[in-house]
Amino acid sequence: MNPSFFLILIRSLMKKCPQCGKGKLFSSYLKLYKSCHICNEELSVFRTDDFGPWLTIILAGHIIVPLILFVEQSYAPDLWLQALVWIPLTIITVLLILPISKSICLAILWKQRDK
Repeated sequence: MNPSFFLILIRSLMKKCPQCGKGKLFSSYLKLYKSCHICNEELSVFRTDDFGPWLTIILAGHIIVPLILFVEQSYAPDLWLQALVWIPLTIITVLLILPISKSICLAILWKQRDK
């Protein structure tokens, strides 16, 4: 069975194998398994080096920057307070999005493998 691109993206958001949707992709925070432990789909052949961080920067920027601009325009808090809030929030956002971005990259590469 060849899953649809939409289904593969849903599986990647859950950090699951693009083939079966059951096996985990990561053995640790960003380390991919060599293959799926459920369906034995080979995962180590896909190089997800730069796209994941690039997508993370784009997504985190589109989340954080509008919030910063809204708070600055509406409330104009002191810079030390903004730094105290926005720096940790940005780091947490990036750390949460990065594995999902890497799994999305893997899913796209996996879907394109036959073409």
